[in-house]
Amino acid sequence: MGEPLTWNRLRRTRHTRYWCGYHFVWIPKYRRDILVGEIAEYTREVLKHILEELDCEPIALEVMPDHVHVFTLCPPRLSPAYIANYLKGKSARRILQRFPELRTKASRGKLWSRSYFVATVGNVTAEVVKRYVEEQWEKEK
Repeated sequence: MGEPLTWNRLRRTRHTRYWCGYHFVWIPKYRRDILVGEIAEYTREVLKHILEELDCEPIALEVMPDHVHVFTLCPPRLSPAYIANYLKGKSARRILQRFPELRTKASRGKLWSRSYFVATVGNVTAEVVKRYVEEQWEKEK
């Protein structure tokens, strides 16, 4: 998504125009290389479904053997902390149900580490902000 953000690319809800892009990264407990083969494919599917449940748009999703990258657009009503915790919690439950062998004594039944990385992604030009302000002025007339 290297192209500049334009008015037409903004997402919208009934009362909001937004472009809230987040990049999340997290690792399995003890950074083990467990996300391979069928487990990696299933993890990717599960994360896509959970993002859809949240009304988020997955832009890029990479499942590596020892970490996960998620780049997504989400409505502004959801905080990055909420999104990360929801993704990790729901996905761990579903993945561990499907692959119970991942529950080892060493990881104490936990799939993901408690930590994660998050960064906001994107840019808004002055033109986009100016257009939004002008539209709001027109609506008030």
